[in-house]
Amino acid sequence: MLQQSIVIGPLSFSLHQLVLIVAFLIALLVGALLGRRHRVAVGDTLITVFFIGLLAARVVFVVRYWEAYDGIISRLDIRDGGFDLAAGFIAGLGYASWTLWRSAGQRRPLSGALFAGLLTWGMLVGSTLFIEQQSRPLPPTALLDRNGHPASLPQLAKQTQQPLVVNLWASWCPPCIREMPVFEEAQNTQQDITFVFVNQGESAQHIETFMNQHDLSLENVWLDQSNALGRATGAHAMPTTLFYNAQGKLVNTHFGELSRATLQQGLKRLR
Repeated sequence: MLQQSIVIGPLSFSLHQLVLIVAFLIALLVGALLGRRHRVAVGDTLITVFFIGLLAARVVFVVRYWEAYDGIISRLDIRDGGFDLAAGFIAGLGYASWTLWRSAGQRRPLSGALFAGLLTWGMLVGSTLFIEQQSRPLPPTALLDRNGHPASLPQLAKQTQQPLVVNLWASWCPPCIREMPVFEEAQNTQQDITFVFVNQGESAQHIETFMNQHDLSLENVWLDQSNALGRATGAHAMPTTLFYNAQGKLVNTHFGELSRATLQQGLKRLR
């Protein structure tokens, strides 16, 4: 089973974040080796390329979803994972191209490092997407609703004939709590999407107390006391949100806290 997220001590990483980190480290390693051979350092340039790409990806995303944010603080808060990857790629490549044109001494080691990083990223992302498409159907995990009745995602999808947005959460998880009002608003306004909130490892009484404490009114709040859905989907950190189309195929995964903007992005891809 392909893992959607990996927990290392107190840190949690999505699979795609790890792919990006590995590709960047490969670029740094190749850059260091080629730079030593040509007696020129390219590490600082590679770091600059990375951060320019990251900044551009965030800025373009925020501009695209400007109205979905409440204010400047929320727009600066990158914990929602809102990035426009195409914009970041273009900006980073643009800066790298300018550096290659301006600095003849860096051309060979920097070109080699960029090629190695991009090749690593492309191969890992391609392999990941292929495996996801082949082995990520809607899981038939046995769950319970808040009244103790059996429930399952395939059964709900068959009943509604709608795409499903499945959120894995727990009451002890601060990002889960922060994103709940966003989901509540979406559930009330997005009538063509079915939202499901699968609690991981807690009792019905505890969930009821949590909902009342935070004044939340959510439909399809289900229980998964053995964390079976997390294992079935490869999601081992919370919150994780899975986007399934009406045919029951996984089309997108968001690891970490969702904002209105990143939820809108996910729903747009789902449709």
